[in-house]
Amino acid sequence: MAEKLRGDIEQAAGNINEVLGNYPESKLVNEKLQWFEDQKLGVIFHWGLYAKAGIVESWQLSEVDDWARVKGRAWREDIKDLQKDYWNLIEEFNPSNFNPQKWAKTCKDAGFKYMIFTTKHHDGFHLWDTAQSDYKVNGSRSPYKDDLFRQVVEAFRAEGLGIGAYYSKADWYSDMYWTDKEGVTQRRADYDPEEKPELWNKYVEYVHNELEELTSNYGKIDILWLDGGWCGKGKEDLRMDELAEKVRKHNPDLLIVDRMMGGRHENYVTPERTIPAFDQIPKKSWESNVPLGKNWGYVVNDIFKPSKEIIENVLEVVGKGGNVILGVGPTAEGEFTPASLSILKDLGTWLETVKEGIYGTRAVQSALVEGNRWVMTQKDGQYYAFYPLESGEQRLIFPVINIQGKAIQTITALDNGQEIDFLEKDGQYIIHMPHREFAWQIAVFKITV
Repeated sequence: MAEKLRGDIEQAAGNINEVLGNYPESKLVNEKLQWFEDQKLGVIFHWGLYAKAGIVESWQLSEVDDWARVKGRAWREDIKDLQKDYWNLIEEFNPSNFNPQKWAKTCKDAGFKYMIFTTKHHDGFHLWDTAQSDYKVNGSRSPYKDDLFRQVVEAFRAEGLGIGAYYSKADWYSDMYWTDKEGVTQRRADYDPEEKPELWNKYVEYVHNELEELTSNYGKIDILWLDGGWCGKGKEDLRMDELAEKVRKHNPDLLIVDRMMGGRHENYVTPERTIPAFDQIPKKSWESNVPLGKNWGYVVNDIFKPSKEIIENVLEVVGKGGNVILGVGPTAEGEFTPASLSILKDLGTWLETVKEGIYGTRAVQSALVEGNRWVMTQKDGQYYAFYPLESGEQRLIFPVINIQGKAIQTITALDNGQEIDFLEKDGQYIIHMPHREFAWQIAVFKITV
């Protein structure tokens, strides 16, 4: 499922199965992870200056990340012209059609239960009113004079969705991280923090102050989603233990996702653009990240996945016990693309009929075997079975003779409550399909034992 030639798919640096140890926050975090696993479906917004340029987030600024500029993708032919023109997009980014209430209603109707918003990508452009930098919406050079993060948070909270903040630990605009914009630019700081500890400590203070703002000034925050896996440990030490205490001051059960770093501050893991195979399902809480198109942010002429593929992705992840966040890239004007809206409408319509078997469920371990086409979930003593149909199938073989030692009593179609005839034979259940169409050719059943 992962695309080739992309350089933005980071590899895990730590043990993704390492469970949370005995720390002061452990009890609250473990309780919050149960809430998280109940939600199942979230949306992540990548939005910023790169939407104005119509390019793959801010990756083209990094000279060594030439993968983002191959095959005619380069926004400008000369890298220094590209960087200069990109930095100046702050003077043009003015989402005049932005309607956060419309965003929130659309996402709620699509079945999302939580939202993660990109407050700052690697380019350093802030989508909130930070006191740490003028490179921000409502800054002196910005024509937009409001706090985008606050508007989004208030609208989504009003619709009852959980709130998450994406934040890149790297900041390529900051003179404390990229000190020489005329030199060769790369992902990391362009100096050795061990050789310039005073400068690096200023940068650490800058990051801490910003994250304290995000977790103190916007009410309840559920998830702090930290990106930039090359920054935070080793030479680029961000003093994460100290930082975690600060950001949990007003949000004691905050989930911190120091993604790809492992250990104490990666409360759940985030496989990107992929769904784990049966033998690779993480032992700790997890969340697959899937963009609706090929790109996370708005890219001109992006190619979007069919609704059926997105629905099948959601179903596979939930059946394997994970969450999924779907990536939506709004335009520079602040609107969802027609392709995104079409997918979200289809997803919401399908989820409305099968939501009982999706939200708040857990995986059925006996169903997690290679070659099994059945997707199963369980909740409150009930079991739910989903089956992607081949054309014309009317007789299904259900491979599990009993569930936790109990025989099946009834099977009903989850989408309309119709009781389904079945027969036990030779250690299997034979389900006789009703002669009708199931949405997206996915048969859905509620099983009572």
